[in-house]
Amino acid sequence: MRKYSLLIVFIAAVQLASAQFSVSPDKHNILKAGKPFFWMGDTAWELFHRLNRGDADRYLKKRSEQGFTVVQAVALAELDGIREPNAYGEKPLVNEDLTRPNPKYFEHVDYIIDKAAEYGITIAFLPTWGDKLNASTWGKGPEILNEKNAAVYAAWLANRYKNKTNIIWILGGDRQPRGEQDIAVWRAMGRAIMKVTNNKAIISYHCQPNQLGSAEWFRNEGWFSFNMFQTGHCRDTPVYDRINASYNAQPTKPTIDGEPIYEDHPVCFNVNDLGTSSAYDVRKSAYLDLFSGAFGHTYGCHDIWQMYSPEHEPLNGPHMFWFVAVDLPGANQMRHVRRLMESHPLLDRVPDQSVVLENDKPAPGRIQAARGTDYIFVYSASGEPFTVVANKISGNTLNAYWYNPRDGKTRDAGTVSNRQNNKFSPPSNGYGQDWVLVLDDAAKQYQKL
Repeated sequence: MRKYSLLIVFIAAVQLASAQFSVSPDKHNILKAGKPFFWMGDTAWELFHRLNRGDADRYLKKRSEQGFTVVQAVALAELDGIREPNAYGEKPLVNEDLTRPNPKYFEHVDYIIDKAAEYGITIAFLPTWGDKLNASTWGKGPEILNEKNAAVYAAWLANRYKNKTNIIWILGGDRQPRGEQDIAVWRAMGRAIMKVTNNKAIISYHCQPNQLGSAEWFRNEGWFSFNMFQTGHCRDTPVYDRINASYNAQPTKPTIDGEPIYEDHPVCFNVNDLGTSSAYDVRKSAYLDLFSGAFGHTYGCHDIWQMYSPEHEPLNGPHMFWFVAVDLPGANQMRHVRRLMESHPLLDRVPDQSVVLENDKPAPGRIQAARGTDYIFVYSASGEPFTVVANKISGNTLNAYWYNPRDGKTRDAGTVSNRQNNKFSPPSNGYGQDWVLVLDDAAKQYQKL
């Protein structure tokens, strides 16, 4: 009997390891091999299509060193991804037939996925960009997707990658379904992937900006694992309202912003009047997302998503080649985001604006709060003072310090009573002077960052 029990435990452990990614029991987070997984993503839509192996290695190594855990990339890419070959002269399909993927093209995809795994990076894998179904908004198509061939193609991909332990599936690709016919195409893909993977895949959908994210169409689909937003490329979009509404919606799903404002992007596509986005813009999106209920965050850079280089035409005015842009300050500051979030129990964190009295400010000076059972994070977007309400976490006494999102350094803020409201003023204030207050139950003896 004991041997039989041990065998059951061993089989369960093997199944868990093979599944890799799963949704947490509280339905708000993603687990990897049963442990909390923090999604610190980068947007590299053209990674498979435009980079050769040496450059892909260079890019992935850099992002790993910067603390990224996820890279979002597309197999049938946006920028003429069907008809323009990859770096080795291979096109993804034979005669533009979705039921006849070109194995030589996908050998390069294989290489990048495996290389990402070596660097501890998960690929958020888009089988196709959405213009292959709908090119009427923008994109070159060709429009080759339909319900039947989409299922065949998705099953082929799922069979090829079902044993990879660093893939999360993202359907869609910057398109809203125009009606039931489009929904049926994406549904067919999701169901095909689930069937091949024995219902072990984690799948979402990447849409254009809207109020509800991809849950607007797929909330009740059995294959739909988590809700993904695109909040787009305008400054100070109140993403926190959308994320928080999604966090509280039924049925409960993890939620994330898969495409916020990119660094070095024309703001609202209007560079003449609004300029380009900064490290502060992308940093603010990250903390407001996470403290309003997102389980992770995706950074993006205008020069990098398109892998702009001397060999490629620029789209919408990138300023520098991708291999220079990897060192932009906003990208380097994402490591500080991850460090803070992983410093305290990830699964305990919940959004809670009742923690602060100044809880309804607009985005430019937003005060956003999240807490665990024994810790509090408060983000002040422009260094404005705020009041923390008493008794929101455990402990009679709280240790307080400031975390600087620009450099990851801390400043002590003393010890305060948890039995009274406490007013805090960040070390500096004004545009670009954002700060995070960390409050810990002193009895828990958290290590200061």
